[in-house]
Amino acid sequence: MGYHPAMSTLPSTVINLRTPPVQRELIDRAARLQGKSRTEFMLEASREKAQQVILDQTLFTVTPKQYKAFLALMDAPLSSNAAIKRLLAKPSPWEK
Repeated sequence: MGYHPAMSTLPSTVINLRTPPVQRELIDRAARLQGKSRTEFMLEASREKAQQVILDQTLFTVTPKQYKAFLALMDAPLSSNAAIKRLLAKPSPWEK
């Protein structure tokens, strides 16, 4: 679902928004700081938020076959992984 440069060549549609001047100024300031147009900045921010909302779903619908495959993965024993062992051996930042 990430952004792809070819997406900019796809047909587009207009989205009209009304905003208080103070919000527009805030958006414009942030866009300038990133060297982007207001449109680029707003589309990127909207797309990122939309992706976050979709990825934060807690209910996923799957077929019985997909669910069986998921359970098999969850029940499979973990393989030895040196990097994970090192990570788990380190104290968490809030434990320091």
